[in-house]
Amino acid sequence: MNRISARQCTICKPIEFSGFGVHSGQPVTLLIEPNDVDSGLHICRILDDGTKTDPVSVHYSRISSTTLCTTLDLDNSINAATVEHVVSALSGLGIDNALITIDGPECPILDGSAMPFVEGILQAGLKFQTEKRKFIKILRAVTVRNNDSFAALEPYNGRVLDLEIDFDNDVIGRQRMIFDWTPRLYVEKIARARTFGFVEEAKVLRQGGHALGSSLENSIAIDEDGIQNKEGLRFEDEFVRHKLLDAIGDLALGGLPIYGRFRSYKGGHKLNSQVLKSMFATEANYEIVSADKLPLSFDALDDLPEGLKVESFLRSVG
Repeated sequence: MNRISARQCTICKPIEFSGFGVHSGQPVTLLIEPNDVDSGLHICRILDDGTKTDPVSVHYSRISSTTLCTTLDLDNSINAATVEHVVSALSGLGIDNALITIDGPECPILDGSAMPFVEGILQAGLKFQTEKRKFIKILRAVTVRNNDSFAALEPYNGRVLDLEIDFDNDVIGRQRMIFDWTPRLYVEKIARARTFGFVEEAKVLRQGGHALGSSLENSIAIDEDGIQNKEGLRFEDEFVRHKLLDAIGDLALGGLPIYGRFRSYKGGHKLNSQVLKSMFATEANYEIVSADKLPLSFDALDDLPEGLKVESFLRSVG
């Protein structure tokens, strides 16, 4: 591993995003700010009266719901919903320390992918810090199941996600992707994949108070005739890539990046959170190790620590 990529990372300056919640339909602004070494990812919320909640760790122990999205409990019956996309962008880029602030009940959906967050973060610039990066190294395989669905964390000499989806739908069908993580490959292969849903389910979801902000601007809509979005898909297998995007965000709720292999079949937010809980159930399953003790190699975005060459890089990946 080279010297820079073994160090913890934050962003150079605050960056702000504005949009709507995909489920609440409410306008929301999200701010990402730099944070100190060893602080990890934290989140807080500005309330309607202007007061701000205390920052809490973006951690699986804070999950209050995994229905349709990942929602975190910020204490005092205050929640932050749909955190997975922004957390995926931070984790996918290899950012260890940052503070997220939202002024609504839900993070903005933007275009339904993580790419707007990635672009903003890269424009703000990456700042490598003094302390070594730490990882959760998987020592023993852990698997959680729900009927024929499962999620697993396994020992592996690297950082790999092997994810398969299987829908009883001709548009999606069965798709699998094995993703060998680096920040650069995250930007190229994962970040642009959008969330998706079925038109026939939309009315039911809206009656239940969900998907109130969903539109063709932020979701792939699937009906019996195919895809409603005029521009089509960004990738032939965009559906499994988005599930990988979600999984990267959910697994970041372990508090540190995972060194090992994640496998999933017909999984989702609930199984992703359950496999973290099972992994942490006993210290025999894992150990915390410093990056310089692992045989990692990042092609990373090490050449962009201050946001240099960002625009040309983003053009090159689509």
